Amino acid sequence: MRRAEFDEKERTAEQGTGAEPTRIGPAGEETGRDQVSPSEGDPEDIRLERIVFIGRTYDEYLRMFNVKPVDLKGRTVLDCPGGACSFTAKARKIGIEAIAADIAYQFDPAALEAKGRLDIGHAVQHVESLGDQYRWDEFGGPEGLRSERTRALTAAVEDMKLHPERYVAAVLPVLPFADRQFDITLSAHFLFMYNDKLDYAFHEQTLGELMRVTKDEIRIFPLVDQSSRRNGDMEKLLSFAAGNGWSAEERPSDYEFQRGAASMLVLTRN
Repeated sequence: MRRAEFDEKERTAEQGTGAEPTRIGPAGEETGRDQVSPSEGDPEDIRLERIVFIGRTYDEYLRMFNVKPVDLKGRTVLDCPGGACSFTAKARKIGIEAIAADIAYQFDPAALEAKGRLDIGHAVQHVESLGDQYRWDEFGGPEGLRSERTRALTAAVEDMKLHPERYVAAVLPVLPFADRQFDITLSAHFLFMYNDKLDYAFHEQTLGELMRVTKDEIRIFPLVDQSSRRNGDMEKLLSFAAGNGWSAEERPSDYEFQRGAASMLVLTRN
């Protein structure tokens, strides 16, 4: 599906819970927690309790982004935001030059592991309460989900301890990387997921920064928010990308846990 074929959906916003907001990580559809832009406030005053630290496994990434290891070998890959995903850890083991960037990486790995285990518990409870909105054949049930999320967290934290240079602290929409430093960027469960919290300006700034640091291709998954709604500014964002020399295509994903979250955006530098 080319850019012109993207559906225009009415942009809607959900009301917050009234609790203290949590800073966004790549938690995606599983948290159901009130969250705010990671760029809001002083980066030096970010508290760990306001960060949701959850991630996906390397195998989930391959399915989400429809890539094979052979497609990535010999290329530099950015995972942003990386969160507690095990993609970088496993990719490095098979010779893929991967780097992860996330707001959470300024904290000690042991503290992140403890926070991640708490967040996994909250996420499983939340998803279980909304069972019909998810395809449980992906994990077999809530305990299968807990196992996979814990597996990703454990692998990520272990790799952080051994190779901290692979995990770069960054507060979007600014990244501490050189122009076109990475051949390909993978971005999961962040852009388009929080339409009620991240406005058009933030999406444009973040997309522009991903384009700046990426040489060839950006893949973004999914293209709907936590209620399976499209971002009403999608066409405007794609026009912004086109104006900066990038073509856009929507492609199906081999991964669908949240119902309706089954496609990705592929941006290619012209």
